[in-house]
Amino acid sequence: MRKNKQLGKYIWDVKNMVGSIIIFFFIIGTLATLAYYYVNLDLEQHPVVKLYTPNTSAYDSLDGCDLFSGRWVHDNHSYPLYKDLDCPYIFGDFACGQYGRLDSNYQQWRWQPHGCTLPRFDSKQVLEKLRGKRVLFIGDSVNRNQWVSMVCMLQTAIPLGRKKMQKIPKVSLLTFKALEYDVSIDFYWAPLLVESNGDHPIKHKTNDRIVRIKSIEHHAKNWVNVDVLVFNSYLWWRTPTVKILNESSQDSKQYNIVNNHRGYRMVMKTWSDWLYTHINHTRTQSYFISMTATHHRGIEWGRKDDENCLDETEPVTQDEFWESGSDLKMLRILDSSLNKLKTRGVKVQMINITQLTQYRKDAHPSIHRLHYSPLTNKQLSNPSSYADCTHWCLPGVPDVWNELLLSYILRKRK
Repeated sequence: MRKNKQLGKYIWDVKNMVGSIIIFFFIIGTLATLAYYYVNLDLEQHPVVKLYTPNTSAYDSLDGCDLFSGRWVHDNHSYPLYKDLDCPYIFGDFACGQYGRLDSNYQQWRWQPHGCTLPRFDSKQVLEKLRGKRVLFIGDSVNRNQWVSMVCMLQTAIPLGRKKMQKIPKVSLLTFKALEYDVSIDFYWAPLLVESNGDHPIKHKTNDRIVRIKSIEHHAKNWVNVDVLVFNSYLWWRTPTVKILNESSQDSKQYNIVNNHRGYRMVMKTWSDWLYTHINHTRTQSYFISMTATHHRGIEWGRKDDENCLDETEPVTQDEFWESGSDLKMLRILDSSLNKLKTRGVKVQMINITQLTQYRKDAHPSIHRLHYSPLTNKQLSNPSSYADCTHWCLPGVPDVWNELLLSYILRKRK
């Protein structure tokens, strides 16, 4: 009798267990159906924009967007892209934090184009996409500023022993190599593009600008067979006049004097002809970085006339702000030169950073940099007299220039 009761109890427990399992799966199925319904309903009402698909990338999605028209947005979550102390390659000219700058707000701004959003920077992804390529920056100290920024942005993903920085003997060339990816990020000092009295990478301090307008090959022979060329030449053209050396004479006193605009136009013609003739444009992508703002006149953003970028910690918020030191005629000469090249079948993309740098009076080294010559007592008594309002702190604004540059380099070529 007891066994029958136990058997009946066992059968009853099994029936309860089976029933519970059926009910459990019924509830799960119901919930899954409801979830599927509501997710698809939400997708119909609020479709998700996919940044990555098998046939495209986040960079390809930027086609048609004006990346150079936008605003600065404070973003202390995504920026800075690296820490200055984590990048051993920052020259003293740009190492503001290491030379006494205590605020860090200038590092925490993101460029937001009006019609789109730049993909979030991923150093490993960029290195993978650049695998096997050589990127060469050519120009003056602002271009060097940008080159160092690019190196710092990428080197954080590379372990020690798998990266190398070196100076190439007898050439004005610095090269950074990411060995694992076979990527080379290089800088070539040629501030006026053609041969000039400023060609020494260190000993070039002079107020005179003397150039050989037609002599570009001495530099340019080092620019061939490169995957990406990035040019910049503006700062050294800001003197009112330029001395054009007589090509048939070695005597540095045999020259003609022209205004800086005419000299710049002549050099851009020499550069354009060389680029058209010597570069395999099927292989090589070419870019030209536009002029950057300098902030020497504080009166233009509400300070006293004798003040400049010294102690500035916030960007200018006035829409379309424009500082008087930016030479629009030089920008038009550059634009015209690139358009003429385009009619000859050569595409050189301008990375137009001119307007976006206008706002960033807060992002210069000012007095927080290495000074290669001892400061005089007179200078020390007036810090604004030696404030550097031309170059840019790292991390900082040049990192955004590189995000814009990479947005073109990494797109599928049309």
